[in-house]
Amino acid sequence: MRYRKDYFSSGLDRKMVIEISESKNEPGWMTDFRLRSLEIFEKKPMPTWGADLSGLDYQGICFYLKATEKQEKSWDEVPDRIKKTFEALGVPQAEKSFLAGVGAQFESELVYKSLQKEWSDQGVIFSDIETALQQQPDLVKKYFSTVIPPHDNKFAALNSAVWSGGSFVYVPAGVHVGLPLQAYFRIDQKRMGQFERTLIIAEPGSSVHYVEGCSAPVHRASSLHSAVVELIALQKASIRYTTIQNWSQNVYNLVTKRAIAYSDATVEWVDGNFGSKVTMKYPCIILKEQGAKGHIISIAVAGQGQHQDTGAKIIHCAPNTSSNIVAKSISKDGGRSTYRGFLKVVKGALGVKARVQCDALLLDTVSRTDTYPTIQAVEERIDLGHEASVSSLNDEQLFYLMSRGFTQQEATALLVNGFIDVFVKELPMEYAVEINRLIKHEMEGSIG
Repeated sequence: MRYRKDYFSSGLDRKMVIEISESKNEPGWMTDFRLRSLEIFEKKPMPTWGADLSGLDYQGICFYLKATEKQEKSWDEVPDRIKKTFEALGVPQAEKSFLAGVGAQFESELVYKSLQKEWSDQGVIFSDIETALQQQPDLVKKYFSTVIPPHDNKFAALNSAVWSGGSFVYVPAGVHVGLPLQAYFRIDQKRMGQFERTLIIAEPGSSVHYVEGCSAPVHRASSLHSAVVELIALQKASIRYTTIQNWSQNVYNLVTKRAIAYSDATVEWVDGNFGSKVTMKYPCIILKEQGAKGHIISIAVAGQGQHQDTGAKIIHCAPNTSSNIVAKSISKDGGRSTYRGFLKVVKGALGVKARVQCDALLLDTVSRTDTYPTIQAVEERIDLGHEASVSSLNDEQLFYLMSRGFTQQEATALLVNGFIDVFVKELPMEYAVEINRLIKHEMEGSIG
């Protein structure tokens, strides 16, 4: 008998985890997985090495809230309340313009999905992970939690226990998805937890670009976003994963993202972090086999009352692998940004080439930036480079721009855009425009 429930009250226990699993009609192995994960979560202490999480009361959070009775494939069938929210974010206009497929998640469930026929005819699968669990059970079971196990960290364990929604992408061998797939994640209720789970599998010789956008309205009560993202790029495959988040300042954004790249595969994280009260996010790439490549480019903007604790991790496990990390941060109005990086080269990984660059920009004298880079290399025959910088706005450049008619706010935005240019260049034109708008918005009221 299938148990259905659209809302689970705050508080986390074994009974609630079973109810979530039963409401989704999951197989027994997934229910067992959730319960094991709950036990791990309860045993692991809260992390104390990063941002301040003392204000997070996870027992006061709603762990599951279903926004609609069913998932829609036609945008016209989505309820008006939800439709208005996503139309303001550009769904489904983005789909019509330049996307291969779109998924939209509201609270705990995907409420809308669509994939262009061109790609579905080639065997590409783009769905929520619940649907994939029912329709592709062997494929999901083979790869689910193989990149990020529940014991990885406390919030990966929490996600593993109560996950709901998220995306499943499967690209068959040799198929190149020429347009981005995009997912939107929206938290609309106060004291809401969103725990989407995303799994992307690129078979040998395939390629895909996945883009996610995240947002939430302003509430006084805190909300929690704790996602798990697993990427698997098999031989000569290519995955690019782009995130542009703009959470409200009541959201704790505690995310675990990791990829495995096999021989001659390429994985790229392009990560834009705006908003939130606290963000702790460190995308990771494991270069597992020879010739694999990893690239991580990120930007974090910390304003008043915000702590962006972000960074990157790359682990070289094989010879002739290469990586590049570029991290940019901007702190203003008393905000704090932290770069936390980890680069490892194991014994026998000959011919590794790796570069790390982290640059911080302080817009005033009351903001703060910290850098905590870690490099572990036990192989000598490698090529490593690391550089870091901290700077403030150039008064001469500001004066020059203002003498040409720009306001101080406009001139500051222009200089900041120049600082993050290396990040913006990696985005499709539509997203680059959106980043410029976000930067302009972030500069409003912060100068003068």
